Amino acid sequence: MSFSVVGTRIPRVDGRDKVRGKAVFAADLFVPGMLWGAVLYSEFPHAKILRVDKEEALKTPGVYAVLTADDVPGQCDWMGFPPLAHGKVRFLGDVVAVAAGENMEAARLALRKVKVQYEPLKPLFSPEEALAPGAPEIHEGCKGNIIPMSHHKIRKGDITAGFAAADVILEREYRTQRVEHSYLETEAVLAVPDGSNESMTVYTCAQYPFSTRRAVAEVLGLPYAKVRVVQTTVGGTFGGKEEVIGMLAARAALLAAATGRPVKMVNTREDSFIQSSKRHPFIMRYKIGLSKTGRITALEAELICDGGAYNARAKNMNWRASVHATGPYEIENVKVDVYGVYTNNVYGGAMRGYSSPQVIFAHETLMDEAAAALSMDPVEFRLKNCFRGGSVTATGQVLKEVVPLRELISKVNGELGRDREAGNLPNSDGAPGPFVQGSQGDEHIRFGTGLACCFRGCGLGAEYADATGAMITIQRDGSVYLASSLSEVGQGLKTALSQIAAEALGIRVDRIVFADTDTSFIQDGGSTVASRGTYIGGRAVLAAAKTLLESLKGVAGEVLGCPADQVEVRKEEFIRRPYYCDGAESTGGPSGSSERSGERSSERSIQRSSEGSSERRSSIRFDELITECAKRGVNLSAVGWFSPGPVVVDRETGQGNAYPDYSFGCVGAKVAVDTRTGRVRVLEVVAGHDVGRAINPDCVEGQVYGGVAMGSGFALMENFRTKDGRPIDANLDTYLLPTSLDVPDVKGILFETGGSDGPYTAKSLAEPATEMVGAAIARAVSNALGVTFRELPITPERVVAAASDCPKPTDATKEARLQT
Repeated sequence: MSFSVVGTRIPRVDGRDKVRGKAVFAADLFVPGMLWGAVLYSEFPHAKILRVDKEEALKTPGVYAVLTADDVPGQCDWMGFPPLAHGKVRFLGDVVAVAAGENMEAARLALRKVKVQYEPLKPLFSPEEALAPGAPEIHEGCKGNIIPMSHHKIRKGDITAGFAAADVILEREYRTQRVEHSYLETEAVLAVPDGSNESMTVYTCAQYPFSTRRAVAEVLGLPYAKVRVVQTTVGGTFGGKEEVIGMLAARAALLAAATGRPVKMVNTREDSFIQSSKRHPFIMRYKIGLSKTGRITALEAELICDGGAYNARAKNMNWRASVHATGPYEIENVKVDVYGVYTNNVYGGAMRGYSSPQVIFAHETLMDEAAAALSMDPVEFRLKNCFRGGSVTATGQVLKEVVPLRELISKVNGELGRDREAGNLPNSDGAPGPFVQGSQGDEHIRFGTGLACCFRGCGLGAEYADATGAMITIQRDGSVYLASSLSEVGQGLKTALSQIAAEALGIRVDRIVFADTDTSFIQDGGSTVASRGTYIGGRAVLAAAKTLLESLKGVAGEVLGCPADQVEVRKEEFIRRPYYCDGAESTGGPSGSSERSGERSSERSIQRSSEGSSERRSSIRFDELITECAKRGVNLSAVGWFSPGPVVVDRETGQGNAYPDYSFGCVGAKVAVDTRTGRVRVLEVVAGHDVGRAINPDCVEGQVYGGVAMGSGFALMENFRTKDGRPIDANLDTYLLPTSLDVPDVKGILFETGGSDGPYTAKSLAEPATEMVGAAIARAVSNALGVTFRELPITPERVVAAASDCPKPTDATKEARLQT
C-alpha cells in the first residue's frame, strides 16, 4: 500500500518555533497584577503535624496570603496526594504551607516566619525496613506498608513440576536505582481566577492536563467544567510532569482563589528534585530452571518496588512489570509476584519505560547467566527460547501478529560482529571475553559487547481503561484544525497525528494547525503515557477523519454525479472512479478488458445537462469541495473516539489478553572499559525495533537516539541518592547525566512489519527506544570484564572494584582484535 504523507520525512510541525526561540513556556507567562507563590517544606521525613502558626507570616510586607491545609475549601487530598500536608508528613518534599507575595523574596520571607510543631516518627527508607514485622504504618490502615492494589500475580502452568524437570536451577537478585527525570524545563504554573472566583484557568506544562484539572477542581471544591487547564509548550517530561504538576497547580489555584489575583509558581531545580516523582527502585529476585538442551523449564520472580511516600501509579506500573518480567521468551511454567511498598523516600512514578527498564535489566542479565551456566552462546540461547509467531506469553496470550524477534536478534548481532566466527563472544567460564586492549597496547582497556531483548505491550492494556479522542474541523478557507485528547510533550505527537490526518483526508500537512491541549474544548482521553500517543491517539484521529470523509465524499458525489462510495481521494482531489458508469461499474479493467466495454465506458463518461451544454465532471479539488459543503450547510467538524477493545486478565492468575498488540526489539552495545579509572565508554549501540510502520522516519529515529542517551545514563551514572530521605544531589551540578560527548554512534534498524491495529499499522516506540539500552550496556560491561553486574548504575567505583578481581587477559585474547 502506497502513501502520500505517511512514511515521509517532513520537518516537525512544531520545530520551527522551538529552534527560533518563539515557543512559549509556562515560565514565560506574565499577566497584570500577578503574584508569586512559594512553598514551605516539611522538616522531617516522617512526623505528625501538631500545630501550624502563620500569624507572624501574615504580617510580612508585600504578602497577600499564607495558606495551610486548614484553608483548603475542597478536598485536602487529590488521588491520595496532599497538595498541603495535613495531620502528617511522609517525606521531606511534603508542603506544609504556601504563600503569595508581590515577589518571590516576600513570599519566602513570610514562610520562614511560619512556626510548625511536629512529633517525629520513625522513618523507613528501604522496602526491607517497611516490610519488617512491627514497622510503623506510613499510611494509617495500610498493613505491612504494601501499596493498595499494587500486588500483581502471574500464574502459568505448574511451577513445581517445571523446576522438577530442570537440569540446572539458578537463583539471582538484581537491583536498580532511583532516577530523576531531568527534563530541561522545571515545573511552572500560572493560575488565573475570574472576577468572582467562581472559575479558574490554569496555564501549565502538564503532561496530563485533565489530571491537573481534577486536582484544581477538587481542592477548590469546583465542578470540572469551571476549571480550564491550557497546556503550554512542554520542555520535556518523560512521565514526570503528572502528579507534581497537579499539586503545584492546586497550590497556585488555592492562592489565586484566596487573593483574587493571578498567581505564578515556578520550581527551581532544587524544588523539582525534592517534589517530583522518580523512576522506582526495584529489588528483583529470580529463580530459573533450565534443561540441558537450553530450554527454560520454569521461571519464578518476586519484584519489590520502592513506591516512596505516595502511590503514584504503582498499581499500573507494577502490572506492566508483572507482564514483562519473564521477557520475550517461551516459558511454560511461570510464577511472578510484584509488590509496591511505601517508604519515607520521594515517591516513585511514571518514567520512560514505565517499569520495563528495571525488569529488562534483570531478565536479560539472567539470560546471560543462564547461557553461561549451560556453556551456551547467549545469542544462541535467546534464539532458542524467544517468541515467534504463535508463541504464548506468560499471561497465556497467543501472539497472532508478526513476531520478528529472531530476525531482530540476528540482525543486531550481525551488526555488532558478535558471530561465533569472529571470536567475539563472552566466555562461559566467567573469564573476560576475547577483546583486545587499546590500540596502543594498553592492557587496562577492555572491550565488550552485549545484547538485550524485549517485547512491549502497546498502550495501557488491561492495566487501565484505554481510550482517547480527537477532533478535526475543516475551516471554510480549507485550513484544518486538529486537536487531540493526548498531549505533545516533545515526542513529536503533533507531527505524527498531523501526518495521519493528512493521509486520511488526502490533503497536505501544511493545511493542518494542531492545537495545544485545552480541557475546555476536548474530552478527557487519558494520560500521554505508555507509548500510546501514536498507537491509540492516531486511531482516534482516523475515526474523526472517517466521519469527515463520509461527508466530503457525499457532497463530492452530488457534484460528480455518482454515489459517495464511487469517490476516491488523491492529493487534494476527490475523483469519480474512472470505471463508474451511470450507477454501475464497468467490468473493464484499467486497460479495458474488452474493446466493447471500453467503448461503453467512454460513451457513458459524458452526460449532457438538462440544457445539453456541459460535460459531467470527473473530479473536484479540495478547496472547491469545501465551498460546496458550505453552500449545503454540511457540518465539517468531527470527533473521533477510539478504544482498542476489551483486554482482560484474571487478577488472581494474571491470565488473559494483556495488551491488544506488542512491539518487539533487540539492542546491542559495544563498550570500552578502563580498568584503572573505571570509566566506561559506550562506543556503539545498534538498536533494532519493530515499529509496525514509521509514520515519520525522522521522528522515529529521533526517539531511538534520545532513548540511547537516556538508557546509557540509567546503566552507568544516573542515581538519585538520598541520605535519611534528603537528596544528596540537589541540582544538576552533582547529579550526573549523559552529555553529547557520552552519546555513542547509534545505528537504528527499523522493522516495518505491519499487521498491528495501530494507525496504518504503526506500533509503540517511545519507551522501547529506552528500555533495552541500559541492559545491553550492562551486559557489554560485564562481558568486557568477565564479571556479572547485578546492580545499577555501573559506576567507576564499581568497575574498579570488579576489575581488581577479574582474570587478566591471555595472549590469545590479545590477538582477537575488535574494530572500534
